[in-house]
Amino acid sequence: MKVTLLTHPACLEHRNAPWHPESGDRLVAVREALDAGPVRQGAACWEEAPGAEREDVLRVHTPAHVARLAALDRAGGGALDPDTFLGPGSLEAALRAAGAAVHAAERALAGGGPVFCAVRPPGHHASPGRAMGFCLLNNAAIAARAALDRLGAERVLIVDWDVHHGNGTADAFRAEPRVRYVSLHQWPWYPGTGAADDTGVGNLFHVPRGPGLPREAYVADLLEAVDRAVAGFVPSLLVFSAGFDALAGDPLGGFTLEPDDFHALTGAIRARASGAPAMSVLEGGYEPARLAAAACRHVEALAA
Repeated sequence: MKVTLLTHPACLEHRNAPWHPESGDRLVAVREALDAGPVRQGAACWEEAPGAEREDVLRVHTPAHVARLAALDRAGGGALDPDTFLGPGSLEAALRAAGAAVHAAERALAGGGPVFCAVRPPGHHASPGRAMGFCLLNNAAIAARAALDRLGAERVLIVDWDVHHGNGTADAFRAEPRVRYVSLHQWPWYPGTGAADDTGVGNLFHVPRGPGLPREAYVADLLEAVDRAVAGFVPSLLVFSAGFDALAGDPLGGFTLEPDDFHALTGAIRARASGAPAMSVLEGGYEPARLAAAACRHVEALAA
């Protein structure tokens, strides 16, 4: 099945400091690799991402958080925390990234096939009231909440394999039994959350693991957690919070996964989700060539 690829030129206009690992080079590499692979092969096609509606953003984020981003944007930008910045083009980029995620949910739930959002800034560290960890708005959470509130989804499964725990996503849904959130992440590591005993209302499935384990161990442990999450829970929508900084050699992580592992994980998780419509949102991954290779393998599995 052909995969819809959503992006927008504004996502390249979010600019961090020159030393910052989250740069537009990441997205350029992903887009070029997708063009050379799945798009050229006829397995995927590009569409331009719409902007997010304020009402959808406010389903997850507090008015105070949204107002702070808008005020900083009007002031020309500035730091939100020591490693999270908003520049002159950042808010538009964040709204396009969130809009891509919502549109992906709409497309997938309407039977339009799987969708991958090649966007930045990433989102899974943004909590309802705070930007952090390079993230301004929580793209995956906004999509999941819109799916539940207005798109007819009854249950949403979010699987997050970024090497850093998606604390913002966990906080957005820790009291929401219609969402099950599975996260494989390095422990101890930034942001210091995601302990195995943090289970929300029985809907959070955290898999904290140390660095340097055999890649097969990470794959098996994530799939075991997905098995537990879908026990008695048939999702209406599957959301991948797809960070690729779990790759071996990523400068911000210590995991050992290879691009082919993301192909295998994508297929195995989709099978466990009972064929639920699938969408995916790019999160981390800070070695552009490796990130691009893994994103391609992920999209190829979505197309299978």
